[in-house]
Amino acid sequence: MKKADRKPADELRPQYKRSDFATLVRGKYAHRAVEASNVVVLEPQVARAFPNDRAVNAALRGVLRARKRGARPARRTIRTRRERRAR
Repeated sequence: MKKADRKPADELRPQYKRSDFATLVRGKYAHRAVEASNVVVLEPQVARAFPNDRAVNAALRGVLRARKRGARPARRTIRTRRERRAR
């Protein structure tokens, strides 16, 4: 069985006119795509250090945990009774 020729037609159908369509704008919603994107490009040296996205996420989580630990206020030292009496 022979397949039908599926070449796209270069012309509009007779019921459509080019004047019925508004002017087309290239990249009309490109700024939305950029704002919604969360793609980060790593430098080649950094990319070689991490084999996949899981390794990158694990390293970043470790940095965040360490930063949270460092942000805690210093603990007050608790003096024992002997130290208080010695003063």
